[in-house]
Amino acid sequence: MMSATLPVAKPAQIRAAAWADLRADQGAVAGLLLLNSLASAAGLAGPWLLGRIVDAVRAGSGDVLGTVDRLALGVVVFTVVQTLLARWALAVGYRFGERTAARVRDRFLTRTLALPPSVAEHVPAGDLIARGSIDASVVANTLRRAVPEVLVALVQALLLIVAVLVLNPLLGLCGLVCLLGVGAALRWYLRRARPAYLTEAATGARLADVVTSTAKGARTIEALALESRRAEAADRAVADARAARLRTLRLRTVLFPSLDVSCALPVVGVLLAGGVLHANGVVSVGVVVTATVYLRQLVGPLDTLTLWVEQLQGAIASYARVEGLAEVPREEPRPAAAPDGDRTEVSGVRYAYDGGRDVLRGVDLVVRPGERLAVIGPSGAGKSTLARLLAGLDRPRTGTVTVGGTPVADLPPDRLREQVVLVTQDHHVFHDTVRDNLRVVRPSATDEELRAALEAVGARWIDDLPQDLDTKVGADIGLDGARAQQLSLARLVLADPHTLILDEATALLDPRTARQTERSLAAVLHGRTVIAIAHRLQTAHDADRIAVLEAGELVELGTHDELVRAGGPYERHWRSWHGEYDEHNDP
Repeated sequence: MMSATLPVAKPAQIRAAAWADLRADQGAVAGLLLLNSLASAAGLAGPWLLGRIVDAVRAGSGDVLGTVDRLALGVVVFTVVQTLLARWALAVGYRFGERTAARVRDRFLTRTLALPPSVAEHVPAGDLIARGSIDASVVANTLRRAVPEVLVALVQALLLIVAVLVLNPLLGLCGLVCLLGVGAALRWYLRRARPAYLTEAATGARLADVVTSTAKGARTIEALALESRRAEAADRAVADARAARLRTLRLRTVLFPSLDVSCALPVVGVLLAGGVLHANGVVSVGVVVTATVYLRQLVGPLDTLTLWVEQLQGAIASYARVEGLAEVPREEPRPAAAPDGDRTEVSGVRYAYDGGRDVLRGVDLVVRPGERLAVIGPSGAGKSTLARLLAGLDRPRTGTVTVGGTPVADLPPDRLREQVVLVTQDHHVFHDTVRDNLRVVRPSATDEELRAALEAVGARWIDDLPQDLDTKVGADIGLDGARAQQLSLARLVLADPHTLILDEATALLDPRTARQTERSLAAVLHGRTVIAIAHRLQTAHDADRIAVLEAGELVELGTHDELVRAGGPYERHWRSWHGEYDEHNDP
């Protein structure tokens, strides 16, 4: 059984993924580096020319005014060149970021769709939603801005440091020594940031999962009076998320003041050392001014890098969560022979969730081809678990579930969906036309076939839509739960599987419509095997046979009349339900 959360990529895996993203658009990266280098080189000319102006004024010989004018014009020209190159580099960088962000999103979507059903069905919804929305957006926004801005800042910082060393090695070494404070502050922060930001992302995902699951199960929570327990769970999730957020905030409150002080030290150090060296005739005032301006310019790139160092920790944590899907173990396809017929057999099946107690205990059941079987039992009896095993979504802990003599879970996805389809009350409607929503299962279906499928499930509302099958769901109309359920059932008619498993598939329909829909499905799917997890006993009454589950065990199996005569659990359920059933709902 899959753990409660998806894995998170390790630092080495993140570096490999980032390197792969850079290589995928290496032309843009090379252009970005070249343009940034040229822009930074042009920016070095201004301070050097300023130092020449200072020395020319101090010397006071020759055509001082003409010399100053020429040097000042040079400063203007190089500043304009630097600005144009920098803007060009940013444009290239942003385009690179957009393309890379698109690749990251596509990769995440591909990996999500490739998740084994046993993983996708058990991962908390909030975790996967947070990775696909919040984390993917953080990574995308970071790639759009961080790559160009960080590269610009790095190139500028390196060239400025090299320029000071070339200008005067003593002043350059003095500036580098003073920069050690920046390195110390960053090292302290980075050693603590990764686990803190991963914890912040994880607690945020847990909070999203609590909110999502609470909203989704609102009716059940209200029916079972679980409001206080869910409120407590939400309070704990909020408290954990707040504590994680405060931890990263404390790290930032130490980092930023430390860096502000550390970035000012090189300027102060070079001014002091330059004054001493000038007093001893080692350097000119122009050289000291140039070195000071270079180091003052260094504050800009360092500020940019500082801001991104903080933001990149959150982005790296998000990148680790997005790339973590690559670490989900893939189920190796097992060699499976083609099913010999459509006979479904459950033999000695036991199953437990997450290593807990068995929810199914030694179930033996044979479903004959073309049979309509109803599975009933109290809540928690294991009905939905049995449905998942029959659909091949999970594997039994012990025992076998086969179709045509072949283990259902071993069938490849395309062959499995030809054999068996599980339909629950949870239905997804895409923001697209009704036609495309139906063609998801059979792209070649004609409009006549689509209409026939809708008619089969009683979806006569199609005739009232403004643009018929071309009506866009979510834009032109909104579908309520009942209509969305009918749309999903129409997909089922189009898929035309050998075995159909209905787990509360008509729960959102009113009793009369539900019975009509079930009868219509039975007529359309005549000759197919139908296994219905029945919550309305009228569904069981109409079935060929009825299987009764209690506490994970199959306690009764037979026709409606046989089980009523037996006077066992089914007879008691039937008598209780039939006594409360409102006869006017029965057509």
